[in-house]
Amino acid sequence: MAEDEIQTPPDVTASVEAEPREPAAPAKRRRAKRAAGEKPSAKSAPVKPQTRGLSDQEKLAKVEQIEALVSGGATLKDAVNDVGISDQTYYQWKKATAKSVAEVPATSEAVDDELAEFIRLEEENRRLRRLLSEKLRNENAELRKRLGLK
Repeated sequence: MAEDEIQTPPDVTASVEAEPREPAAPAKRRRAKRAAGEKPSAKSAPVKPQTRGLSDQEKLAKVEQIEALVSGGATLKDAVNDVGISDQTYYQWKKATAKSVAEVPATSEAVDDELAEFIRLEEENRRLRRLLSEKLRNENAELRKRLGLK
């Protein structure tokens, strides 16, 4: 009896099936999976020169090559195209290489010299502050005497 209640009347199903359906969207094609060791076929697209993953030295070399071409009279656009990168990439690499050159640590001797210079300047600064404070104290005392405050 429970099965009779769940079933739909025959005239309702016939009317649902008689209604026109919208055309179904074309089914997506699925790619056939390759075996683990199988290589792609020879029909694949031509391989582009790999520009991603270049080392900093390679990027610096390309930037220097572009700058040499530009200094030789070529336009920046032509020089960048000859190297095989875009204008924006050139500017990004140029900015990055400029930062890396500025961040190169100085030699230990230069650091020691800078530290010694800094210490010498700090000592001179203390001495000058002491002299200035003594001079201001003397002037202040003299003004108080003139005004009769002390």
